[in-house]
Amino acid sequence: KNIVEDAHHKVDAVVEDVINEHKKNIAIGKTNGALGGEDLIDDMFAAVTETSLSTLVWAMVRMMKNPSVFAKAQAAVREAFKDKETFDENDVEELKYLKLVIKETLRLHPPVPLLVPRECREETDINGYTIPVKTKVMVNVWALGKDPKYWDDAESFKPRDLSSALSALLVTILSIFPLAVANVYLPLAQLLYNFDWKLPNGMEPKDLNLTELVGVTAARKDDLILVATPYQPPRQ
Repeated sequence: KNIVEDAHHKVDAVVEDVINEHKKNIAIGKTNGALGGEDLIDDMFAAVTETSLSTLVWAMVRMMKNPSVFAKAQAAVREAFKDKETFDENDVEELKYLKLVIKETLRLHPPVPLLVPRECREETDINGYTIPVKTKVMVNVWALGKDPKYWDDAESFKPRDLSSALSALLVTILSIFPLAVANVYLPLAQLLYNFDWKLPNGMEPKDLNLTELVGVTAARKDDLILVATPYQPPRQ
């Protein structure tokens, strides 16, 4: 309980600082005749970019650490687009296995591990438990995705069939970051199609560490360094 409350206070403090900073900038903007709303728009785009990049990096890390998954995902992309010179967002919607790869990445590495606290607006009942008005809850998405009570071999990266009720968890995670996820499918497909990838000399898949930065977002602590070779599709 103390740990959760402490984390809650930290998140509240960060949010409060951001709000105060925006108020200050808006006041300055009005004085100078500038548009105060630009700050918020910039931050929104920055947040989408950061979460998208984090998910993209983690997807590559997890696939490079699991060569069979990488090979299957790359083969699926190249087979789907072998007769096309270019492809776009609409085309990648058909890549079912790539979607599973990204969903599994989000399960293990949600861009934002702790969601912003939610407050109950009115008294409600959930499975026999009365939730008083003004009750606050902070959802630990990171812990939900790794809970062995709900996931078979929870720590392993295994793009899995999400036909069970547990898929609701992943749907929730995806709905939290819709723009971020939409910005991952196409770039990842392009990376897999246009390049062959390998680890630097002397490095093996087991050497890739999975250490995350501790903060509001959960990006990889170390930069990902890979060797890329342009792919030349076989001529028909």
